Amino acid sequence: MGNPLLFIFLAAIAIAAALGMLLSRNAVHSALFLVLNFATIAVFYVVLNAPFIAMVQVTVYAGAIVVLFLFVIMLLGAEQLQALSGGGRGQRWQRILAGVLALALVAVTFFALLQSDAPGGEIPMIDSGPTALGLALFEGYILPFELTGVLLLAAMIGVVVLGKSKKRGEDA
Repeated sequence: MGNPLLFIFLAAIAIAAALGMLLSRNAVHSALFLVLNFATIAVFYVVLNAPFIAMVQVTVYAGAIVVLFLFVIMLLGAEQLQALSGGGRGQRWQRILAGVLALALVAVTFFALLQSDAPGGEIPMIDSGPTALGLALFEGYILPFELTGVLLLAAMIGVVVLGKSKKRGEDA
């Protein structure tokens, strides 16, 4: 990674977003902090000259997985827990933190794009295209790849079962 200050700044954004996700009392806010964390990781990949992996990071994780999380949150009604537990205390620090982190991520992204044209700090280009990535995944990492799919399927089935039993309990 060309500039150590850029790495430190991106790492600070990723850590702060992760802490915001963990400390947030609202499940929807936690999912949105997770999106910010995934976007920061995608910027790491852009800085490392791996644009395809960055695009996959945004598409798969920040897109599909977080949409799945939000679907689960809405299905279970977890976003309503904050109203029951005492209202909106702590929302101000979350909004301030989210705004600061979003602005910092945008600033670092533009800084990284400006730095990429500077001579001397170039990283050798590795083959990170879809063919090379597919071969690497399906040759060396097929078992973890399959286990991740089974784990996500089991989690989705568990959510459907919990959602149905909760709804059935409300009707009785």
